[in-house]
Parts: sequence; structure tokens; C-alpha cells
Amino acid sequence: MPPIPRDKALDSTWALLRHPYDFIRTRCQEFDTTIFEARIMLQRTIFMMGKDSAECFYDTERFQRQGAAPRNIQVTLFGREGIQNLDDAAHRHRKAMFMSLMSSESIANLAEITKAAWTEAARVWIGAKKVVLYKEVQKIHTRAVCEWAGVPLTGAEVTQRTRQLTALFDKAGSVGPRNLVARYARFGANRWAAGIIRDVRSGRIRASESSPVYIIAFHKEADGRLLKAKTAGVELLNVLRPTVAISVFITFAALALHDYPECRQRLQQDDAEYAEWFVQEVRRFFPFFPSAAAVVRRDFTWKGYPFPKGTRVLLDLYGTDHDARIWDSPEEFRPERFARWDRNPFTFVSHGGGTYYEGHRCPGEWITIELMKVALQFLARDLTYEVPEQDLQVDRSRMPALPRSRFVISRVNFANKGIPEPSTVETKEESVAS
Repeated sequence: MPPIPRDKALDSTWALLRHPYDFIRTRCQEFDTTIFEARIMLQRTIFMMGKDSAECFYDTERFQRQGAAPRNIQVTLFGREGIQNLDDAAHRHRKAMFMSLMSSESIANLAEITKAAWTEAARVWIGAKKVVLYKEVQKIHTRAVCEWAGVPLTGAEVTQRTRQLTALFDKAGSVGPRNLVARYARFGANRWAAGIIRDVRSGRIRASESSPVYIIAFHKEADGRLLKAKTAGVELLNVLRPTVAISVFITFAALALHDYPECRQRLQQDDAEYAEWFVQEVRRFFPFFPSAAAVVRRDFTWKGYPFPKGTRVLLDLYGTDHDARIWDSPEEFRPERFARWDRNPFTFVSHGGGTYYEGHRCPGEWITIELMKVALQFLARDLTYEVPEQDLQVDRSRMPALPRSRFVISRVNFANKGIPEPSTVETKEESVAS
């Protein structure tokens, strides 16, 4: 039985934190393998990338998710009581609740609400000296997803809730003060969401029975008992937070439109098929979260390599989406490549691999695709704007990676000047940046 190739460093934690998107891939290239091991926080960790590795990693008979994510991720991004820490029957039962929210009618409703929120935001942008797109999309999506979910949100609350929901993903992968900000945001968001659940259950908030907040509030576990209010609140946040996090992909979509103007021309032709390819290529090409974690459930051997029970394993999501054995010229931005994609669930893993119902692929992938299409309609067709000089270098040392400037636009207007007439909009000289 051959040993797994090993990084010679005594501990590779700092190297992983410094290069979260390249750490696994570069070592796989160095060792000429798709698997190696290293010590992270002095703990043995196995790293994998590629199609075959993804098929292995998403085998729920071999791996579990409970206890897999690092503590700073558990207490910020996911919440300790969330579905991400469940396995087997408990996971499938909870997952069915989330999947019930993902009907085509429900997603279409969210898309329409989001379109209205984009229009409202764009009216404010007209006349602003600059608009920081990443921050503005966070507010758009906070408003839209709360309305769609049945969560009441006053105008005065938008900034507070946007900051809380954003901190849960924007600062989750950090250490030090930024992670403390994320933990504080998680504390406040948990209290707020649990209060919403209690108010729905008591009738103080009257929610439609088909609304996500109602479905989550009255979801029963397999034993017939309602979720604790705190747990239900965490799962409500697991609907709201990822929707706001789509702002990362939309910022990268804007960057792609800027870097590849020929794509904008195709999108302006109202080609729905090409819009789908473009969205998928943005999700494949640009970095979001670099890897996913699991723990070996029981001893097994894969391709001759031993996987001892209790070992933490990280799958390189970004590296798999850039694997030259899967993707032709993976470092080139080519939306047309998705015309030939065979929809293999283990080759394109930006939202995880495998199946939705039985496995750990994120059901929010469908929402992500639709809301990115909504954003493209505005950025490529409905709005005109300029991209002033700025630092658009993608900072890959942070998670999630982002353009350093967060993508600034200026001189925003509607392509159709009649919607609305610029003269009817109050001009704002200040920057729209928060």
C-alpha cells in the first residue's frame, strides 16, 4: 500500500492561509498527484482535487460532515446547529425542507422581487460620483431575499442586517480581528433570526404558509418535534446569507463584462442560452470559497491510499474547476465551453458536488444562477455606466477573493432614458459606497 505523498513542512497552516486558492493545486502539481497530506494546526489532513477525488469525497458512506469544518467557519459561516453539520437520515430530512423552497415558481418570484430591487437601487445611483457595486448588491439582495422569505425588514434595518449577513461570509474565512467581527455578527444575527421564528410561531408576524420563514418555523424533525427557535433561526440565516453572498459572483460577473467586452455584445443580443453559459463560466473561472471539508467516517482504501477514520479531508473546489484534465484551457474565460459540458456533478463543483437531495450539493445553486442572470440583465443591457480607473486585481489572499476595489462604477443611467426620466430622480453628489 503506497503512502500518500506528503508536504515536508512541519506544519502548513500559514501556507494554506496565505494561499487558500493555490495551496492544494500547486502541491498536487509538484507531487504529480491528485492527493497529498500535510499538517494543519498540527493535525494530519488529506487534500484532494479533481473529478475522481470529488466522486470519492461526496460519498456519504465514506465521509461525514459533522465536525469537519474548522471552528472559525462553523461559528461564523454555517452556525453550529445548521444543516452543514448533519449526516445521514437527519441530513436528508432537513435537506428536504430546503429543497421544498426551491420550486421553479418560488425562484421565479425571488427573481422578480430582485429585479424590482435593482431598479430601485439604480434610481439612487444616478448622479452619484461612484457606486461600489459589491456593497450595493449586498443591500439589493438583503432587501429582496427578506421580502421573498417573508421576513419583515424596515428601511432603517436594511443597513444593519446587510452588514450582519455579509460579515457571516465575507469575514468567515479570516483570522484575528476580522473573524471576531464575523463572530459578533453571528451572535446578533442568531438573536434576530430566532426572534423572527418565535414571532411567526406566535402569530405576531403573519407569514404565508408557502413562505420560507413559515416553512422553516414549522418544520418538524423526524421525531415530530419543531426545531428549537435558535436552530430554526440558523436555518433561516442559511437561506438569507447565501443569497446575499451571490454579491461575490455578481461582482466577478461585472469584472468579466469589463475584461471581455465581446461577452457584453453577445449578452446584449438577448441570447438566453449564452447568458446561461456566461453565468456558469463566471462561477467556474473566478474564485469563491476554495475548498470543502469532511471527516473520514470509517477506515477505507481509495486507489491504494489509506484513509484512517477521523482524518480531516479537504477537497479543492477551485482547483477542480480549473483542472486541465477536465477543462480545456481552464485559465481562459470561455462561456461557450458550457455548450459542451456533460453536466457531470463532479466536474463543476463551485457549489459542491454530487446530488442535491441525497448529498451535500448546495440547493442554493439554482437561486445563484437565476439572480446572476437578473444582475446581467441590468449590467449588460438595462444600465449604462463607466468603469473609472481603480485596482481591479483580484485579492486571492482573502476568502472570498474579490477585486481590491470591489468594482466601482460611475455615471450610471438607464439605457432606456424613459425608465425613469433622469429629471425625476434626485441627484446625489455623495458616493454610494455603503
